[in-house]
Amino acid sequence: MRDEVFITCAVTGNLTTREQHPELPVTPEEIANAALAAAEEGAAVVHLHVRDPATGKPSMELEYYKDVVARIRGRNKDLIINLTTGPGGRFVVGEEDPKIAGPGTTLTTPEIRTAHITALRPDIATLDLNTMNSGREVVINTPRNVRRMAAFLREAGAVPEIELFDSGDIALMRDMLADGSLAAPALTSFVMGVKYGFQPSPETVIYARNLLPADAQFTAIGIGRSAFPMVAQSIIAGGHARVGLEDATMIARGVLAPSNAAMVEKARRMVEDLGPRVVGPARAREIIGLS
Repeated sequence: MRDEVFITCAVTGNLTTREQHPELPVTPEEIANAALAAAEEGAAVVHLHVRDPATGKPSMELEYYKDVVARIRGRNKDLIINLTTGPGGRFVVGEEDPKIAGPGTTLTTPEIRTAHITALRPDIATLDLNTMNSGREVVINTPRNVRRMAAFLREAGAVPEIELFDSGDIALMRDMLADGSLAAPALTSFVMGVKYGFQPSPETVIYARNLLPADAQFTAIGIGRSAFPMVAQSIIAGGHARVGLEDATMIARGVLAPSNAAMVEKARRMVEDLGPRVVGPARAREIIGLS
């Protein structure tokens, strides 16, 4: 285990709905307030998506990102901001012709998927390396496009957080490190619990960890009921921790999480009970290699 661990809070995500959790942050004000409250409970990093305030549906609108970031920075200049680049990779196969995108497709260019990173220059930006089945749809991140996205992140000064959904993603990451598309040491996360990707277990965490370069940082992320078990598994295996309403809606079996902050508070207790010290944004910046 590490002596020092940072906690990331994934505040709202792309898939959780108000039907699943009535207090899911949706408006820029709600998302920013949730991020700030999570920081008060020990989160050093907040991972942010935005939503259409009128519908609650996922959005890629730059103005919403600007609003959220400005609200957070206006009250907390130290908190590490991690913006997603995940939206824009989903393809829905058409009913009549599989080459024609069906309703719900978001697949778009690397330039559009990273436009908010270029504009806002966050500390961290996620970079998904998965091409995989996702429910009844497909997520597409081709090697060419993720290399282009990595270049835009580098130009914006954002450290990529490489999101890994299966072992092949780690092989692609290693190729990108070898050809200079990514810089070492890598900041990574294993997304565990998506139906057709890494499945959450101690064996999977150790297997994925052992495929990484020796100097890489990692967090094992649990989706749904595996959220808090993966906090423990990640820490025991030498990683960091992440929780939040993006990943799960329950704080215990059958108990809806009161808030993102409550989930962070539970994760912090778990980490401290296992032994490591939970660090704040300043030390987390040193660990990650942020300016």
